[in-house]
Amino acid sequence: MYDYLAIDIGASGGRHILGWVEEGRLRLEEVYRFPNGVIQTEQGLVWDMEALTKEVCKGIRRCGELGKAPRTLAIDTWGVDYVLLDKEGREIPPAYAYRNSRTLAVRQQAEECLPFPALYGRTGIQRQDFNTVYQLLCDRMAGRLEGAAHFLMIPDYLAYRLTGQMKNEYTNATTTSLVNAETGDWDPAVLERFGIPASLFLPLSQPGETAGEFTRGMREYAGFSARVVLCATHDTASAVAACPLDGRTAYISSGTWSLVGTERREPAISEESRRHNFTNEGGVGRRFRVLKNIMGTWLFQNIRRCLGSVYSYDDMMRLAMQSGCAERFDVNHPSLTAPDNMLEAVKALLGQPEAGLGDILNSAYHSLASAYADAVREIEEITGERMNRVVIVGGGSKDAYLNRLTAQYTGLPVFTGLQEATATGNILAQLMADQGLSLQQARALAQSSFDMKEVTA
Repeated sequence: MYDYLAIDIGASGGRHILGWVEEGRLRLEEVYRFPNGVIQTEQGLVWDMEALTKEVCKGIRRCGELGKAPRTLAIDTWGVDYVLLDKEGREIPPAYAYRNSRTLAVRQQAEECLPFPALYGRTGIQRQDFNTVYQLLCDRMAGRLEGAAHFLMIPDYLAYRLTGQMKNEYTNATTTSLVNAETGDWDPAVLERFGIPASLFLPLSQPGETAGEFTRGMREYAGFSARVVLCATHDTASAVAACPLDGRTAYISSGTWSLVGTERREPAISEESRRHNFTNEGGVGRRFRVLKNIMGTWLFQNIRRCLGSVYSYDDMMRLAMQSGCAERFDVNHPSLTAPDNMLEAVKALLGQPEAGLGDILNSAYHSLASAYADAVREIEEITGERMNRVVIVGGGSKDAYLNRLTAQYTGLPVFTGLQEATATGNILAQLMADQGLSLQQARALAQSSFDMKEVTA
């Protein structure tokens, strides 16, 4: 009965979630959870890929121990980050984290390689200092590419460790600023201008394709054999694949990052979309996710860490609701990317060094909701379509106060209910591959399995 396993990994943790269809509804069961996070080294913030691989394998083995061995599995993670490998297929450490500050030093060199308007016109990917293209420029300038033979995004690398087979999956690859939005493949002109060897990259594979079978060592470790397939390996792409979208629906994939966007069959690449810093990332079925990255619950995660985790998120929400202060600040300000102290960083943006905790939290809530509303209005401007509702999915959709403020600021009906959107989309891709479902049929299954409810004031 336990047919499919979604391995869903975010910047702060990962889960192994089993899925199966029973009486026409998709059922989910979490069987393993583990922490994840960047580590500070002499080279800045990096990922411990060996530890991450071990946790992925431990969760798979846990399925076997429970007698719930899946037939297929797929892995999704965040975008942008990658692993370089040598000609023997061994990792060239470190795997830099996107919050590593090294790319800040190459802004001028990046513009000299290819001015951003020209880069955007080819790839449609928004400007962010941590984009893969800038990370690879750093690698080239540091000489790291000289010994590299292969480039794998994080979920590609994890699938490789399970199967011994290398693939470059499309949706995650589009986050790199190296994929041409028109052709849907690596852009040779961009690679040439940045001095990145085209030989590092494989032809892009689409969600639903097979990555490979377990290696013998993995079969022995897990206690069973399984086929690894490619879902939309970028976590937001998997989340969007599960959303009930109709062309006039805005979605918010709410988590550490909040991704505010809509889905289109064609990219939205224009001066307006570039000015508003919208990105055109790949989706299932070669659709485009026209979206903007907004800081998201990273704000609250780090405020809570500053407080020694003595407050729960519900406690923090109640403190915010009790505050009469609703000052707004730029939630995407660079000072909030990786601050030593998030509380002090927010106080500085507010210009209120003596601000109380409740006021800081409430200002963060209002600032996020206001940013969401601005993004929805910008979507309407660059697509020429009026949005008629907002669907909020992901773990952040549990925050009732933020949902209510989003409805208030956008002035649109807001629906929630698909908290496990990423894992759901991951499993839907496996169902599409295994049972031949269309994207429309897969979305209909998700909608019939999880009740979407309108947010009330």
